[in-house]
Amino acid sequence: MRCEYKTENTCAQFISFNIEGNVVTDIEFYGGCNGNLKALAKLLDGSTVETIEEKLLGNTCGRRSTSCADQLAKAVRKVYNEIKQEQVRKQI
Repeated sequence: MRCEYKTENTCAQFISFNIEGNVVTDIEFYGGCNGNLKALAKLLDGSTVETIEEKLLGNTCGRRSTSCADQLAKAVRKVYNEIKQEQVRKQI
């Protein structure tokens, strides 16, 4: 499933990624530090939601309380939880 997440307080405007189960692939950042974010996307391709959170959640950028990496961790968790909730609703 292809998802988009609007970031908050970062140079990247939004993040796009595929998620199947808890595995995240094809991550793309729109805006931000192009080279660094392309590298981050390549390194994380095929990672689980849990791995991305473990490595990136809480990462900051300069004086900001978040970063593009932190926003990715928040995005994949949010989407994963929404998918799980939708699956539970369909079972009821």
